[in-house]
Amino acid sequence: MKTVFFRMCVGLVSVGLAGATWSQQSGSIESASKDKPVAVAANPAKEGRADGAPVQQAKDGKAASGQGGKSNNAPPVSVTTVKVQQRDVPVVLKGTGTVVALTSVDVRAQTTNTISKVHFSEGQFVKKGQLLFTLDARADEANVAKAKAQLAKDQASYADAKRQYDRARDLFAQNFISKGAVDTSQSQTEAMAATVAADQAALAGAEVAVSYSRIAAPVGGRVGAVNVSVGSLVQANTANTTALVTVTQLDPIGVAFSLPQRNLQEALQALKKGGAAITATLGDAGGEFKGKLTFVDNAVDAASGTVKVKASFANKDNKLWPGAFVQVSQTVKVLNDALVVPQAAIIQGVRGTIVYVIADNKANLKPVKVVFSDGIDAVVTGVKAGDRVILDGKQNVRPNGVVIEREAPAKGGSGKPAAKTGEGSGKSNKGQPS
Repeated sequence: MKTVFFRMCVGLVSVGLAGATWSQQSGSIESASKDKPVAVAANPAKEGRADGAPVQQAKDGKAASGQGGKSNNAPPVSVTTVKVQQRDVPVVLKGTGTVVALTSVDVRAQTTNTISKVHFSEGQFVKKGQLLFTLDARADEANVAKAKAQLAKDQASYADAKRQYDRARDLFAQNFISKGAVDTSQSQTEAMAATVAADQAALAGAEVAVSYSRIAAPVGGRVGAVNVSVGSLVQANTANTTALVTVTQLDPIGVAFSLPQRNLQEALQALKKGGAAITATLGDAGGEFKGKLTFVDNAVDAASGTVKVKASFANKDNKLWPGAFVQVSQTVKVLNDALVVPQAAIIQGVRGTIVYVIADNKANLKPVKVVFSDGIDAVVTGVKAGDRVILDGKQNVRPNGVVIEREAPAKGGSGKPAAKTGEGSGKSNKGQPS
C-alpha cells in the first residue's frame, strides 16, 4: 500500500511541472504559459527580505532604514589641560647612600704581654696620640738596661783601642815598631767602632720594644667597645688576634653611594673643579647635610653599570653615624630652556610615548621623547612652549576627537574653572534628525 501512495505523489508533481521551464536569467521556474506563471524564488534571502520585499543597498556599505540615515558622530569629551612650560631644569640624581668613616683603625698589640692598665672608657672621644693601654713592660725595660750597659762597655773598649792605635803610629814614626803592628792596631780600633754601633742599634731596638707597651690612639675619634680588660694576655702578629678597640673618626665623615655610568664624565669634571655639591638627608626628619664629592672609583661595576663614589661632610654635631642610610642627591647639570609637562599627561602606548595637544577644540596626537623626569614633572621634546596638553580625561580621548577643554585648577584654587566651548561642541541643532 505504501508503494501505491508514493507513486501517486510522484505523478502529481510531474503533472504540476509539466508545463514549466527553468529560466537561467531570473533564477526561477516559469510556466510555459505567459499568462499563468508559476515561480518560486531561488534564493529569497539573497534577492530580498523574507516577505519578498527587496532590500535597498545603502552607500558606503550601510543599510538604509527607509526613514533616512542618521549621523553617528562621537560626543565630545570633557578634559582638563595644562600649558607646556619652558624653564631651566636642574638634573638631580637621587639615590641611597651609606655613611662611612673616612678613617677607622683597629688597635692591636705589637708585642706579647699582659694588660696592666686601660686609660679610657668605652664610647669616649679621644685625640690622636692619647694613651689607651699600658702593658707590662718590665722585661722590655730590663732589656733596655742590659743594652745600655753593653754599649757603655764597648764604648770603653773602643776608646782604649783608639789610644793604642795613636801610640802605634807614634812608635812607627820613630821606627820602633813595624808597619804591620800599626795596621793591626788600626783594625782593632775599627772593629770596636762597629761593635759600639751594633750596641747602639740593640739599645734602640730594646727601646722600641718598650714603646710597644704604651698603646696610643693612632687617630682622633670615638672608641668602640673594649675587648680586653686588665690582666688579659695579648699576643702580637697573630692572624686570629682580636682588636683591643676600634677608633673611628666621625668629623669629617663620608657617604658612599653609586653613580650611573652615563654620569661618570660629569662627576670627573666636578671632581677636577673641587667636587660637586652633594646633599645627604637622614630619614625620620634627621636633618639635611651639605657636602662635596671627594672620590670617584677607578672602575665601573660591570654587573650594575655604576661607579662607586664618596662624598665628605662636616659632622661637628655627630648626627651622621657610620652605617646609617641616607638619601643622596646631586645636581650634575642644568637643562636650559627645557620644555616641561606633568608626567600624568604622558601616555605610554604601543606607538611609543605620546601626549594629546588641543588645537581647534580637537585632540591632536603628538609623539614625544622624555629627556628627564623628576617628581611630577618631565622634560620632553616634540611639543612647543605654550601648547595645551590634556591632563585629565585622556583615557577617553581619540585622535582628532572633539573635546571640551577646561583649565586644570591651580594648587589652592577653587577647582571650578570655566569651560571653553566652540564649534563641534556636540550640541544638537534644530532640524537635525533625532
